[in-house]
Amino acid sequence: MKIQQIRNATIIVEYNNSKILIDPWLMPKDYMPGFEAAINSQIRQPRVELPFEIKKIVNVDAVIITHIHPDHWDEFAEKALDKNIKIFVQSTVDKNYILLKGFTNVEIISETGTKFNDITLYKTGTQHGRRDIIKPLCESINMPYDAMGIVFKSKNEKTLYVAGDTIWCDEVLDALNKYNPDVIVVNACAATVLNGEQIIMNIEDVKNVLDTVPEAKVIASHLDTVSHLSITRKDLKEFKAENNIDNLLIPDDGETLNFTSNN
Repeated sequence: MKIQQIRNATIIVEYNNSKILIDPWLMPKDYMPGFEAAINSQIRQPRVELPFEIKKIVNVDAVIITHIHPDHWDEFAEKALDKNIKIFVQSTVDKNYILLKGFTNVEIISETGTKFNDITLYKTGTQHGRRDIIKPLCESINMPYDAMGIVFKSKNEKTLYVAGDTIWCDEVLDALNKYNPDVIVVNACAATVLNGEQIIMNIEDVKNVLDTVPEAKVIASHLDTVSHLSITRKDLKEFKAENNIDNLLIPDDGETLNFTSNN
């Protein structure tokens, strides 16, 4: 298994001889304004450029879109990807949205398992911020609330859990207990909306993951890119150093992490 951090939540997973692109946000630096309902709305985003040209990033076998938010899927991904490429989504709503963009091979990932090239993908639950508070806020600005996580399983590879846009919650704990993953990707910039609520993991949430599955490698993603971040790579690296945490990995944009297979 290889996991390449591209930018923000955009990663490429090489798993059981397949390359899967997750959450392609491919626009250039400063292309879009900050989110009006979140902190730092005056800061344009993405804050940084892509580490590679788009052509290299989209040279994959399939795409997973965890949810249709504008920092996880954009017009540049829509234009760059082959319209016949396999795309996995979380729901009928997201499937119909992607089909309307001209893509022809779109499938919903099931909680009971969806097959792709000798890989089984499982949808897992999330809370993209506390549901009772953030879901009504999203609905008030016509933005969908739900996101998903994904578990990758194969007899030839370690179990991978990409938690997606979520805070620490029962849904994440359930996934950790059910799948006991060897490698976990968490989105961890503590993006914050105007009422002070965080909508993805902060340092305490990351610590909860580390404490729950102490043998797993935990990769921090979704860093240093969106306008509404409140935690940086530097913050996480200081937390790691102060607590001597060897199994927390904080890759730079463009960096690839390698994990041995089960063979």
